[in-house]
Order: sequence, then C-alpha cells, then structure tokens
Amino acid sequence: MDYHIDAKEKVLGRVATEISLILQGKKSASYERNHVSADKVYVKNCDQIRVTGSKATDKVYYHHTGYVGHLKELSFEQKMAKDPRWVLRQAVRKMLPKNFLNQKRLANLVFVDPDGSVVKRKAGAK
Repeated sequence: MDYHIDAKEKVLGRVATEISLILQGKKSASYERNHVSADKVYVKNCDQIRVTGSKATDKVYYHHTGYVGHLKELSFEQKMAKDPRWVLRQAVRKMLPKNFLNQKRLANLVFVDPDGSVVKRKAGAK
C-alpha cells in the first residue's frame, strides 16, 4: 500500500514517527517483525518541516571526516538549507530498529517534488 504524506508545516519528530511505523509495517494487517513490509511512503514538501522550541539553532548534526581534529558540525537550520531530505531521512532511520532490515526499509521511503515527480537519490548517497 502506498502512503502519501505532506510534511508542510508539520513537526519533524511527529512525521518521522508516523513514517517509521509505516515502514516497519505496523499499520498493515500482515505485520511480521522479521520481514520488510511492501508499504511505500511518498513524502512531499519536506523542505517545509519545522521543529519546536529553539531546536532550529540548538540541534546540531555532527560528522567526522576521519582525520584527527576534523569533527564537523552543522545546526538544524544549516542542514535544512543544504539538504532537507537528509534531515528527515536521518530522523526516520534513527527511529527504525537497528538491524539488517534497516536499509531495506529505508528504501521504501521516497521523496516527491511538489509537482509530483519522484526525486532521485544522488549517486553514492547513503
């Protein structure tokens, strides 16, 4: 079953929770915890997601390049300006169970442009 979610002016955590439940298959009658569900989630307007309180400036995403002293950090605002799809994908990924089905379930998360066309992932993107 396909679920279409419009994330316009919705809170990041609430949308991510809803998406993670669908991707796990808990909203379908044939739920099995050791199988990937056939449900797909199509999300549009992810660039208009909001957060509550002062998380826009206080929430920090860290990335380490692998070299000594190269710990990079970006705030929520900076990361949203760079790639809003990454922010939502990471929130959903961290809400899914940490097992070998995680990446297979995330493959059923599809981002859609406001005009309705499917957004292709970048080559080599994780």
